[in-house]
Amino acid sequence: MVEYLFFMPHAHLLALVSVFSFNACRPALPTTEAIKQNWSLLDGDVKSAWVQSGIPSEGQISVDDSVLSLSKGQPMTGARYLNWDKAGLPGTEYFISYEAMRVDGHDIFGMCTFPVSSHAAHATFVIGGWGGSVTGLSSIDFLDASENQTRAEMAFTNGRWYHIRIEVRPDDLRVWIDGKPMVNASIKGRKVSLRHGDIDHCLPFGFTTWNTTGAVRNVAIGRL
Repeated sequence: MVEYLFFMPHAHLLALVSVFSFNACRPALPTTEAIKQNWSLLDGDVKSAWVQSGIPSEGQISVDDSVLSLSKGQPMTGARYLNWDKAGLPGTEYFISYEAMRVDGHDIFGMCTFPVSSHAAHATFVIGGWGGSVTGLSSIDFLDASENQTRAEMAFTNGRWYHIRIEVRPDDLRVWIDGKPMVNASIKGRKVSLRHGDIDHCLPFGFTTWNTTGAVRNVAIGRL
């Protein structure tokens, strides 16, 4: 091999050295644990981690065939996921993907409360509130979804599934509904918190309805 290198043309020798150098600098392959990037929260045995939130006068929740159902409450119903910390789920640089349906009623359905660990806080994405059409994040600088810059409006049809994607980063929160951008909010230097009231019964992660019957399916968490 030494003899071969000695008589090898200069250009070819440089190319070979470059290959050796590149391979030497390549990072080690990730371990099996590091490769795991996604979690499904309604499939298999995981469904047993969903419990009633404990909101006063709430309706019943159930998980059947990988669908989380929330019956109409007076006025709220909440479902809380118990295993967030136990499963090692992230609090920033992650996404939440799910589908929500308003089965009956005319107000909030599939409202999602989630961790924002960069601010040592939680936030809630409201879908179909304040009469049935308002979306947005509660709360930013103590202003809820109906009052802050994340407020938007969208018509929702009962009996139809809507796909929601939430992305949580250290300095911003983003939300899409059926691929349409709904929220792109900077939270750098801002106060992120929950709206005052019973929504804290859903911590650290959960879904809520307001005076409606709702359903949620295909709940997935993944690292960005």
